[in-house]
Amino acid sequence: MVESYKKNRLTFGLGTIGRDMVYALISMYLMFYLTDVLELPNEIMWWVTGIILFARIFDAFNDPVMGVIVDNTRTRFGKFKPWIAFGTLTSGLFTVLLFTDFGLRSHSFVFIFAIIYLFWGITYTANDISYWSMMPSLTTKQHEREEIGAFARICANVGLFAVVAGIVPLTMALEGALGSLKTAYFVFAIGVVVVMWAGQAVTLFGVVEPKNVFKLEEATTLKGMIRAIFKNDQLLVTAISMALFMIGYTTTASFGLYFFKYAYGDEGMYALFALILGVSQIIALIVFPFFSKRFTRKSLYTVATLFVVAGYVIFFFSPMNMIFIGLSGILLFLGQAFIQILMLLFLADTIEYGQWKLNKRNESVTFSIQPFINKMGGAVASGIVGVTVILSGINEANHASDVTAEGLLMMKSAMLIIPLICILAGYLVYRANYKIDRVMYEQILMELKARGDIQVGDLND
Repeated sequence: MVESYKKNRLTFGLGTIGRDMVYALISMYLMFYLTDVLELPNEIMWWVTGIILFARIFDAFNDPVMGVIVDNTRTRFGKFKPWIAFGTLTSGLFTVLLFTDFGLRSHSFVFIFAIIYLFWGITYTANDISYWSMMPSLTTKQHEREEIGAFARICANVGLFAVVAGIVPLTMALEGALGSLKTAYFVFAIGVVVVMWAGQAVTLFGVVEPKNVFKLEEATTLKGMIRAIFKNDQLLVTAISMALFMIGYTTTASFGLYFFKYAYGDEGMYALFALILGVSQIIALIVFPFFSKRFTRKSLYTVATLFVVAGYVIFFFSPMNMIFIGLSGILLFLGQAFIQILMLLFLADTIEYGQWKLNKRNESVTFSIQPFINKMGGAVASGIVGVTVILSGINEANHASDVTAEGLLMMKSAMLIIPLICILAGYLVYRANYKIDRVMYEQILMELKARGDIQVGDLND
């Protein structure tokens, strides 16, 4: 069973490299593609910003419904893998379409964009919920979940920062070879999707889902979905903290390319900055299991938040010097890496808590909260970015000199001050209300085993 655990840890984690490449491409660079590559005018960008905001909110509320569907799925391939396969194939196709220039402008562009973006969100949700809700079914041991979760987040960050560090130099190289930046982004999107499909194939064919471990549950109804979410107080606390964190994190990350192009004045330095941050975040995730064995999660969250605060303060007051900007970025992303993995683990533990409290195990409904929060955070971040680039004059600028000092201050405030407030608020919500520590979790497991809700000693015994 140890070999099975190691294989699952590897093949589950590798599956997220391409997934996060796609998500980074859409969540962080679609807006830049629309404003600086397609060069859509302000009147169209107002519509696009509204569509993205509406579609992400709609899709976020669709996530728990998808969680119910996955929880109720019964096939010979399990309940997770059919939706992982469907979601990865279809969301990949819609990703390519979003970076396809159909030659449309004005309201015809708005109509086509709305349809494609809406369906991208729905299909990516099918994959996202089924993929992440598979993780807690692989083991109930906290330290093994930490190792699986940490490796998966390492792979996710490899994918994310491959896009962040590579998008500028690769699209510029493709532009030189193909003669068009629009075509370059189209080809880049195809490459990212191919990587996603390959990684998800590793998960589909490599992960072995344990069987006959948990008590067979009755089908989850929509009423049961609402109960599973709103009667699980620890899930709600985690959801609020995660939402505030993701709003801050995604907003800051989404402004990155704009900052280096219009504030720093050298778009090419963005790739170097992203590479430094990516390495820092991956190192943080590699060492996380070492620290998690020696310190409580509450202590780790506190230290990580202090790192984030220090990073934001240094960044805001930093001169346009890569030494200071790089230092602030390292502090920011070291802290954010720890917070990301901690949030994933908090969420996983609320599954057993909910099963213990409500007498029903809802893995997919519980983990539907993660993409729900990511999308709500992304929706708010996209709204902040969209409104800021329009009101600051960035959308109609061609060079850094075209943006006023007031416009740059507006962008810097939206990029750094608003996110810092959100991340601090999320930490305070957690400290005041989250109560599942290691002792409580072990007690919950013992009671679940005594009740027969977990039918073996452990998944990997």
